[in-house]
Amino acid sequence: MSISVEGLTKIYGTQKAVDNISFMAKPGVLGFLGPNGAGKSTTMKILTGFIPQTSGNALVCGFDVIKQPLDVKKHIGYLPENNPLYQEMYVKESLGFIAGIHKLNAPEQRIAAIIEQTGLGPEQHKKIGQLSKGYKQRVGLAQAILHNPEVLILDEPTSGLDPNQLIGIRQLILDLGKTKTIVLSTHIMQEVEAVCDHVIIINKGKIAANDTLHDLRHKNGDKTLENIFIQLTNN
Repeated sequence: MSISVEGLTKIYGTQKAVDNISFMAKPGVLGFLGPNGAGKSTTMKILTGFIPQTSGNALVCGFDVIKQPLDVKKHIGYLPENNPLYQEMYVKESLGFIAGIHKLNAPEQRIAAIIEQTGLGPEQHKKIGQLSKGYKQRVGLAQAILHNPEVLILDEPTSGLDPNQLIGIRQLILDLGKTKTIVLSTHIMQEVEAVCDHVIIINKGKIAANDTLHDLRHKNGDKTLENIFIQLTNN
């Protein structure tokens, strides 16, 4: 398994943001769903090594997020919700900067391939600050996949995009999911139905559902994912 989480708990003061959760993820697209404050982003930050857990274990590609953080970062790509970008950098320049951090071999060749894969060709010589939100999301995604990681953590990657931009990013996620393990956090249920083959629903720090999309619907009387989500988290 690309991701293995066992008994993961994160406590802030008196609040349990994540409460003893366990799950695994393999190649494909895993929808990681939950209401605001459910523990989604906290779990993602633990998996990517941004914050430590209070207890429990998390492995990425067999590497412990606490004991082997650099190995984890080599095998993981992360697009956080706020998509931090260097606004004054040019698109191609920013990818060169990230390539340098990862010490990539033949960076020019890899950058050219990623620009083509993410559809950034027409924008590659523009400053990031001049780009539309859709293209900024593509830059964030390009930076996350530049070092060809086995695991991708995407936190609200299509937030605020128009329908045309949505289609492009969704197709890119689908294509990447053929060879990589992708954990996708989103509030858009149609997005989950379009790209995810497995779903985890987290509520108040605990896992409320962990199943394939098909089986989750079947076990809940073939209701829509939105209705299942409301039923499991409305308490």
